[in-house]
Amino acid sequence: MHGTLKNKNRNISKREFVRKCFAVSSGLVCMPRFAVFSADNEENQELHRKLAMYQEETPRGIMCRICPNECVLKEGEISDCRNRIVRNSKLYTMAFGNPCSVNVDPVEKKPLYHFLPGTRAFSIATAGCNMSCLNCQNWAISQTSPDKTRNYDLMPDRVVSEAARNKCRSIAYTYSEPTTFYEYACETSVIARREGIRNIFKTNGYINPEPLKNICKYLDGVNVDLKSFSESTYLRLTGGKLQPVLDSLKIYRDMGVWLEITNLIVPGWTDNMDEIESMCKWLGENGFRDTPLHFSRFHPTYKLQQLPPTPIENLKNAVTIARSEGIRYVYTGNAPGHDISDTKCAACGTTLITRQGYTVTSNSVKDGKCSNCGNPVPGVWT
Repeated sequence: MHGTLKNKNRNISKREFVRKCFAVSSGLVCMPRFAVFSADNEENQELHRKLAMYQEETPRGIMCRICPNECVLKEGEISDCRNRIVRNSKLYTMAFGNPCSVNVDPVEKKPLYHFLPGTRAFSIATAGCNMSCLNCQNWAISQTSPDKTRNYDLMPDRVVSEAARNKCRSIAYTYSEPTTFYEYACETSVIARREGIRNIFKTNGYINPEPLKNICKYLDGVNVDLKSFSESTYLRLTGGKLQPVLDSLKIYRDMGVWLEITNLIVPGWTDNMDEIESMCKWLGENGFRDTPLHFSRFHPTYKLQQLPPTPIENLKNAVTIARSEGIRYVYTGNAPGHDISDTKCAACGTTLITRQGYTVTSNSVKDGKCSNCGNPVPGVWT
């Protein structure tokens, strides 16, 4: 799990804790200058409670309208995402200014391959998620609440200043589900946009249209996990529904946010090649042929530890299907030694960007075009 802060070393000073625990998965040095507070500090929890956006009073309680779960909560009850609570007949978010994970990552890790390649993303997450995926690799933070994690004290303006200090071209709201810390991401993204820093969502796409259209005004890039192309599989694997995610893809496209899609191939769950073909056909027919599609290899984790890793052959078959359906930029990930990670011109086949893991080793895209034939290469390059 990426940079999760565990409840260890409680007998050391805050300064020492930060020095030891603020690990960055990209290997970059990023020494924080902000405090860490414990989940058991009631005063700090109150400090970061903030009135939630998109709430509605109903006869049965307060409805949260951020995502399709649309939780209806009575006094003191907590939402399915574990970070919204009703107090005094109002809905409040407990996930504001208190990220439990803070890293500097290569943007390729999101994964985004056509978005400012080779640059850094200042990556933050709070506890909580509006899905309950059996295969979640970050379950220790996504399946808990902010009052049970050790958190950084990092308000929106400090997120932006730390991103600038670490020479990050973007801020990524990632690791857990940014929809569930929507207010925090929204306020941070407004400040970042003003300071010329890009904003990125790594998301499950499970969000209602109105709040999505609002945040899209400040987002520059997004990678959406399209977890399956079956309604029944979505429900059994994630606890969510497929159609809202498909609707989100269209909104991102129509709002002009740069979009890439990831499909994790889970043995016995999402490895049906007929369903993958249906997914790719839908993407092609709905205007996503130029949207990079990442097929990712599953590794046993969380509640699916009994499964084997995805066979490499399944990744290759998925790539073949996607290309046959007209998807122009197809990649594989999480399979070292077998990744398809280079970007080639869709017109002449020239290799334009080469990658080794998360590192860009060469980039010959010039002004958003192929350096060989001049064909436009969709993406955000400057």
